[in-house]
Amino acid sequence: MLAAEARSALGARATYRQLVDLIARGRAPADDMLLMRLEQLRERVPEAVRIACARSLALVDAPLPLVTAFVNDTPDVAAAALRAVRLDAADWEVLLPRLGPVGRSALRHRRDLPPSVERALESFGGADFRLGYAPAAVETASRDGAGGTRFDVADLVERIAAHQRDGDEPIRPLASFRFETDAAGVIRWLDAVPRGAVIGLTLDHRAGIWAGAAVDGVASGAFRKRAPFSGARLRVPGGSAIAGEWRIAGVPMFDQATGTFTGMRGQARRPRADERAERAVERDHAAGAEGLRRLVHELRTPTNAIAGFSELIEQQLLGPVAAPYRDRASDIRRRVTDLIGAIEDLDLAARIDGHALERRGGVTPAAALLQRIADDLAPLAALRGAELALPAARDAGWSVSPHDAERLIARLLSAALSAAAPGERLTMTLVGGVGTLALALEPPAAFASRDEASLFALDDEEASRDEGAPLLGIGFAFRLVRNLATELGGRFVIAPGLFTLLLPAVEDGVTGHATGGAT
Repeated sequence: MLAAEARSALGARATYRQLVDLIARGRAPADDMLLMRLEQLRERVPEAVRIACARSLALVDAPLPLVTAFVNDTPDVAAAALRAVRLDAADWEVLLPRLGPVGRSALRHRRDLPPSVERALESFGGADFRLGYAPAAVETASRDGAGGTRFDVADLVERIAAHQRDGDEPIRPLASFRFETDAAGVIRWLDAVPRGAVIGLTLDHRAGIWAGAAVDGVASGAFRKRAPFSGARLRVPGGSAIAGEWRIAGVPMFDQATGTFTGMRGQARRPRADERAERAVERDHAAGAEGLRRLVHELRTPTNAIAGFSELIEQQLLGPVAAPYRDRASDIRRRVTDLIGAIEDLDLAARIDGHALERRGGVTPAAALLQRIADDLAPLAALRGAELALPAARDAGWSVSPHDAERLIARLLSAALSAAAPGERLTMTLVGGVGTLALALEPPAAFASRDEASLFALDDEEASRDEGAPLLGIGFAFRLVRNLATELGGRFVIAPGLFTLLLPAVEDGVTGHATGGAT
């Protein structure tokens, strides 16, 4: 393991995930050597990957040294780990004194801690909240002498007593707050409490977000363009005073000396009454999705009939047919087959939008599925003069039904292959992670320089210029892949020169251990 190829960025991420997985599952010792290796890899592994690894600790009984390693990472990674890990009371009592206010704040949102740990958290009192600034005020006032406001011990005691008396009062929601992010879009400061539910949230969708919290595309797009924004939506989970719906606005900040982008500064407010139309919009959205499904059903019947009759003519099943008519029938059948595929995609998109997708359980061996899809796409590959390079066969699989996995991966590979130039080789790699098995695909040169937003925005006109392209357009195909991957518990990530489809991995079973390294 320690000699694994980790010089490349992809290799470093794979090695980091493998080490975490092996230590977490007790297949490797949590000794100083392996923990030091994790620390060495940390700087080369994106924070979003480390957060994902921290979250995966919810699926195992991780040893305390590994948990401590995550706790000593950035506040975002530490908070993700503390929300996920399962420890016994003795380990919690060892870990708790090592946590700062941010870590303890993350634990306060949990409802499954042992009673002794909850009592220990309560013993910190107001130190993690408003009164955490009182001692600093006393220190500052003492240094300022008569020139500043004087605080004495009696005043501080009275503040503590008032805090304890008011502890049982109903939570009063905040009306507004200000915030600042770093250059990566991660919120690092705000002027309100409790901070734990917001600190660490990112404005960049590509970096991942905390479960239950979200910013919309207005804020994310403005961050990527380093542009001001207003009226964006923010949702903060939980039952604290800062939880709920917000409208946020922000402006970019730049270093005056170098012009380097340093982050965003913004403010948040509660939505006005006229802005609380989400439920009505959701109902209208669901109704529109249902209407589209009915339309798809109406289209499917005649389309299938046309396909059937054209095949009867092409195969001369109703009697002899002249060659020109057979050729015409063959062309109609091919076009109708494409139309049927588009209808199925519309139906799938409508089911996802209407929250009516039927999930099926099952296990899908990766190598067999990829080989089958490659065989099905061989005519398209020949048409484009390109090649799909399969990963080496291995005992790995996805915890997804074969039907769902096939329609997801087939759409991804066909969309990529349809834009390939003659002689291009699209290479695939399987990369095991903590609870995931990723399919990494090197996209064709036509897509390599495009970012996620531009790929998703490709319209039908632009996409239809390529022979063999999806009938509904490349942008629609990639958006469908993204949405379907999310429905299946995974993610579709677009990075420069690399498409990555992450799906839940099979841990044990007919495909064996599916969390190994890259082939």
